[in-house]
Amino acid sequence: MRLIYRVLMGLSVVLMVVLAVWAFLFYLAVADEINDELDDSLEEYAEMIITRSLSGEELPVADNGMGNRYRLSELDPRFAEEWGMGEEYYYTEDEERVLSMVFRDRDDRYFELVVSTPTVEGDDLREAVWHWSVFLYFFLLLSVVVVTAWVFYRNMKPLYVLLDWLDAYRIGRPNEPLRNETRVAEFRKLNEAALRNAERSERMYERQKRFIGNASHEIQTPLAICRNRIENLMEDDSLGESQLEELYKTHKTLEYITKLNKTLLLLTKIDNGQFIDVTEVDLNDLLGRYLEDFKEVYAYRRIEVETRVEGTTRVTMNESLAASLFSNLLKNAFTHNVDQGRISIWLGHGRFEIRNTGEEGALDKERVFERFYQGRKKEGSTGLGLAIARAICVERGFDLSYEYAGDMHVFRINFRKA
Repeated sequence: MRLIYRVLMGLSVVLMVVLAVWAFLFYLAVADEINDELDDSLEEYAEMIITRSLSGEELPVADNGMGNRYRLSELDPRFAEEWGMGEEYYYTEDEERVLSMVFRDRDDRYFELVVSTPTVEGDDLREAVWHWSVFLYFFLLLSVVVVTAWVFYRNMKPLYVLLDWLDAYRIGRPNEPLRNETRVAEFRKLNEAALRNAERSERMYERQKRFIGNASHEIQTPLAICRNRIENLMEDDSLGESQLEELYKTHKTLEYITKLNKTLLLLTKIDNGQFIDVTEVDLNDLLGRYLEDFKEVYAYRRIEVETRVEGTTRVTMNESLAASLFSNLLKNAFTHNVDQGRISIWLGHGRFEIRNTGEEGALDKERVFERFYQGRKKEGSTGLGLAIARAICVERGFDLSYEYAGDMHVFRINFRKA
């Protein structure tokens, strides 16, 4: 999840709670103010009636036609004392706000005055306030989130520029210079640290390339000398059969070490991205050439090969890597097969699939592409073929997968980059 989305999600959750509490309290405050206004109007209406009653003036009609009504009734003095002189009681009844109070006139008579006004207008006002509170809630929430996102992205832009540069950076290849002007001290330090690490990686990369080249050359030379000397010794007629057998085993071991050294060198170069030159490779032609070679080499095992090709598949990559990818997968299918086994190959629509029978059951999906992992040791196999195929696919962004289906080992490559 991107940083900006995580920040916005956290901010939205907090704002939803805070603004919800604010909207609820705001509504309660406005609703209470509306009730206070109704109570104030009832109190003024009651005071006007009491004043007229005490002064002997004519009282207004009980219902003024505008919703305000009153009822005046005489009370027993004992009941009036229990009621409480001057006490005001407010309550809501049948969609009306009611004020009830007791007063005494000049003749010491007690009266109960009940005045009421409809709450319809107040209810409408509260409903309007509620709707506006909800509207303001979502409006403020959206506004704060949008403004925060704009401010965040504007201030974090140098970080995204640096991330894009790092994502496009490739060690050992020409790279665009970092152009990321900023007045923020932390971002300037981050830019400087990224440049220092890039320079350090370039130096280490060059040292590693020289070391690998020198080490490979230095190892191959004594290995070749040893193999030549052993071959010369094997031509000596004075050697016995047991001596020749030991020399033959030693020669095979040296051949294996030579092959292993070359394979490890190739794998290291792939991991280091040293195969820079790319071209458009015709996989149909490449598959045809290597498949014929392997059929001839393994003809003695009478392996049945079924090939299905649909259309022409071309990929842009280093031609040597493409050849290594196909040769390793084909060799794996032939080497780890059984006599009179089967191989099924399908190529087309940007995908390649190769199936083969084998002595083993399903391989470990988690380890099948590890270096030196083999279900069962095969003569002449270094255990690096699938590791090389995986390294090539990772370097080019292809998807290589394995499964065991229908008693056959299945390897698939999707050449379309995700």
